[in-house]
Amino acid sequence: QVRLQESGPGLVKPSQTLSLTCTVSGASITTNYYSWVRQSPGKGLEWIGYIDKSGSTFYSPSLKSRTSISRDASKNQVLLYLSSLTPEDTAVYYCAYDPNPYHFGIWGQGTQVTVSS
Repeated sequence: QVRLQESGPGLVKPSQTLSLTCTVSGASITTNYYSWVRQSPGKGLEWIGYIDKSGSTFYSPSLKSRTSISRDASKNQVLLYLSSLTPEDTAVYYCAYDPNPYHFGIWGQGTQVTVSS
């Protein structure tokens, strides 16, 4: 059974860089697709990007300039970095897994991130 667990700081300041970790169990991060998705208060889900089995990354055009997704195979973790934070980046951030790109078959529980001074 594949399980995903997001972790990171709950509160970050504007202009800082957010760093989140998705720890994966039950599957290797070198197979399938691992995505990051977020949901801001009162808004729908927003896809941030994914990393595929080869380690290639694809990002939402609206966030591409501030986003980086990478992986640590030794720890079976997928990492998200989002720079130049503003309060509009306040959201619950989710890690998701699927055999297909742009699909999200299995989700982590999510982690709340608040951007505030």
